[in-house]
Amino acid sequence: MELSVVVPTLNDRDRLAATLDVLAANAADAEVVVVNGPSADGTTGMVRDRDDVDVLVEVSDRTLNVSRNAGIQAASGDVVAFLRSDLAIEETWVDAIEAGLERAPVVTGPVHETLPAGMTTTQPEARRIRGRDVTYFNGDNVAFRADVLAEIDGFDEYLETGGARDAAHRLAGLGREVTWAADMCVRTEYEADGGTDERNIGWKYRALAYRLVKNYGVRPTILRRIASHAGADALAAARDVVRGEATPTGWVGNGRDVIVGVATGWSDGLVARARDRSDTRNPHGCSKRADRAVAKYDWR
Repeated sequence: MELSVVVPTLNDRDRLAATLDVLAANAADAEVVVVNGPSADGTTGMVRDRDDVDVLVEVSDRTLNVSRNAGIQAASGDVVAFLRSDLAIEETWVDAIEAGLERAPVVTGPVHETLPAGMTTTQPEARRIRGRDVTYFNGDNVAFRADVLAEIDGFDEYLETGGARDAAHRLAGLGREVTWAADMCVRTEYEADGGTDERNIGWKYRALAYRLVKNYGVRPTILRRIASHAGADALAAARDVVRGEATPTGWVGNGRDVIVGVATGWSDGLVARARDRSDTRNPHGCSKRADRAVAKYDWR
């Protein structure tokens, strides 16, 4: 197995440095590709001073999926893993990837967060949608066989959030399995400091409607799924209002953002479905543009 590890980063120099230190210790033979962009905290200089990074790609977009696709294009391994810039791998990580890829072309594992606002993944999540068995993966800790990444044409750059879940739907549509490896474990490499819990509710529902309509078309089951998510969030927000943790005005504003987000995502999803009628369902994928990188430093 020739492993490439793509690490997207944005203004996270110190935590990235800690992540790279652990990668050098526990995955010394892996090709490391850092995709930076556009940071303003000295990340570029720090990475260029290291001898354990093989490629540094500078991009002008702040979108995670653009960074992921730029990393895919720079990687040379037959296996490409994605790792968030503030996560450290365990000693068993590389062996777990290799073992997992013997079972399926995509493997993911636990992500242990210390920040309260972080998303901790300790077990696989699966759903059956329109006769399709979808296994979701955490995009901060996942590895693909390179040919499967090429088959799905990378990540959908339209999405500012939910890119990994969209890729899971498309993998399922192509009949490609995602397996779970408990030893493919990563963790935050810093102490909890309270964190923040800021969510763009409009983009959440825009992404949800977009990926469901793009991948499955206009179906009653899709309407019910979107309505179920919106109802659960509306009920939780109403409880916050009752407890005095939110205002009625904020609750109404969130509702408006949900409606606008669903409408926009629904419309754009229909357009995307029409633009790519193949099983890949990725009209904004890796192959659609060649101007992501504004600079590239290759030490290989």
